[in-house]
Amino acid sequence: MHRGDKLQERAEAKNLVTPAHRIDPLADPRWVEFVERHPRASVFHTPGWLEALRRTYGYEAVAYTTTPPGIELTNGVVLCRVYSRITGRRMVSLPFSDHCEPLVNRSEDLEGLLGSLETDCRREGWKYVEMRPRTTCALSPGGMEPVQYFYFHTVDLSLELEGIFRRFHKDSTQRKIRRAEREGLTYEEGRSEALLEKFYRLLVRTRQRHQWPPQPRDWFRNLVDCLGDKVKIRVASKDGRPIASILTLSFKDVLVFKYGGSDERFHNLGAVHLLLWNAIQDGKSNGVREFELGRSDSDNLGLVTFKERWGATRSQLTYWRYQTPTSTALSGWGIKLARNFFAHIPDRLLIAVGKMVYRHLG
Repeated sequence: MHRGDKLQERAEAKNLVTPAHRIDPLADPRWVEFVERHPRASVFHTPGWLEALRRTYGYEAVAYTTTPPGIELTNGVVLCRVYSRITGRRMVSLPFSDHCEPLVNRSEDLEGLLGSLETDCRREGWKYVEMRPRTTCALSPGGMEPVQYFYFHTVDLSLELEGIFRRFHKDSTQRKIRRAEREGLTYEEGRSEALLEKFYRLLVRTRQRHQWPPQPRDWFRNLVDCLGDKVKIRVASKDGRPIASILTLSFKDVLVFKYGGSDERFHNLGAVHLLLWNAIQDGKSNGVREFELGRSDSDNLGLVTFKERWGATRSQLTYWRYQTPTSTALSGWGIKLARNFFAHIPDRLLIAVGKMVYRHLG
């Protein structure tokens, strides 16, 4: 028996045990209530995040659940359908999200839902199904294989502020925060169009430095519109010139550092450190217990070191896929070639490229 036949046989057997129902998480009012009460739900599960993905990139959200219609949801796996003639048709949970935990408590329910996903992947001709759990969960028995690994860092905010500060690296993080305070940098926060524009200019500058196009400006506008007060833009300026900015997301008792940009000519002033410290203080005053610093490539030692100097705890994110035989991935040489190209084009063209390509990268 071929591997594909075995997978199909196993998936069909799972579906006999645990039938799956497919719902629209943007239209079904049960989803928002379920996300609000589930202890492992994150900002990436919320209808606001899903709606921003839909508005910006045209991704269709779908949630798989074992709960029949008309009954309070007890579990759910949310994904987006990504349609691309360039990179292929696929299901991702979720695009541009650091993680998206399957909100399923019983292993037999998870196994049945993964079986339904495998069946749909073959029947509908998807290139692959990708899952991005925050924690270790039973994805391997479902026919999925690990395809990418990242480091993930979180800062514990359950201590008092003084105790949190003492955990920072003394000769870099603590010193740069104090330097920024002495420099008299001005600080702004909010969600206004003016702050969004300052943030975006610094993001573009940073992406050019890293040889990669920025996300479309509309992506950030849609995040503000769809997530509302769950989004905050923070900007630090020197003598009226914006020199660093970060965008954070919040949900329940978790704060997420999602995007940032800076002017490298002023890095010595510690503006990014000041913004992150302000975010931590703000989070503490609002009952936040965990500050996510996001994922990092394991070979990006500079970024990993930066995060760990905030007293962050490192864990591993593993992305899993059920892949059809024709699945392919973007090769390392292809990424290098793209970076070399992006390094030599002006900001305006880099922004245009980002507007065109990101919907194919989710």
